[in-house]
Amino acid sequence: MPVKDPTQRFSTRTDNYVRYRPTYPPEVIQLLRNECGLTADSIVADIASGTGIFTRLLLENGNRVYGVEPNAEMRRAGEQFLIDYPNFTSVDGTAEATTLPAHSVDIVTAAQAAHWFKLTETRREFVRILKPAGWAVLIWNERDVASNALLREYEQMLLTYSIDYKEVRHERTSAVIDTFFAPSPFQSRVFSISQRLDYEGLLGRTFSASYTPPPGHPNHEPMLRELQRIFDAHQSAGKVSLDYATRVYYARLS
Repeated sequence: MPVKDPTQRFSTRTDNYVRYRPTYPPEVIQLLRNECGLTADSIVADIASGTGIFTRLLLENGNRVYGVEPNAEMRRAGEQFLIDYPNFTSVDGTAEATTLPAHSVDIVTAAQAAHWFKLTETRREFVRILKPAGWAVLIWNERDVASNALLREYEQMLLTYSIDYKEVRHERTSAVIDTFFAPSPFQSRVFSISQRLDYEGLLGRTFSASYTPPPGHPNHEPMLRELQRIFDAHQSAGKVSLDYATRVYYARLS
């Protein structure tokens, strides 16, 4: 059975998440500079910061960042990953209850996470912790299924063998993104990024997702066989490419 509590779904996926999840295009940080007033002095709350993938990009920009993460395993992995950044503060909290002081941050970000949030409560909390006219930024790396046959076959594999992929995929949230931001007008941008993976990397990337069947599940072995078939059919020099469309939604919240 899938883990229903979204704050606990990645407890057994942390190692693969650390090793095999993609980063985000540098254009996202440039967008925040150009459109959201991000400077090195901006204070940022990165919500559901996980293992710190997007958090690190903010820290490399010089920002003071509060990484708010409810899952203990993911939070510890993020603390280790970001141990060399003195501007990082790890926070045990949720999107709906960050524990941060009111009007304490300039920008709130959430990368690959907002589809797990209770949107009404989250918006209220973002408004509470943001300084007046502060920005909220939601980001997803979305597999670019239309780009090639490998990703189309990979998507079909997930639809066939995953536990609850159709129920939890992030498009359910991005489809109603206007409801989250309303009445604030939002803007969106799309960037591209790609991962070049050997079979071990593709395997780890696949099982970093909370909806893929773990060992012992009846779909686990059939999914492994299909994953191997897909890799063998599309590999070049022992690697395949996973292409992503990075979607960014941003607005001043009021």
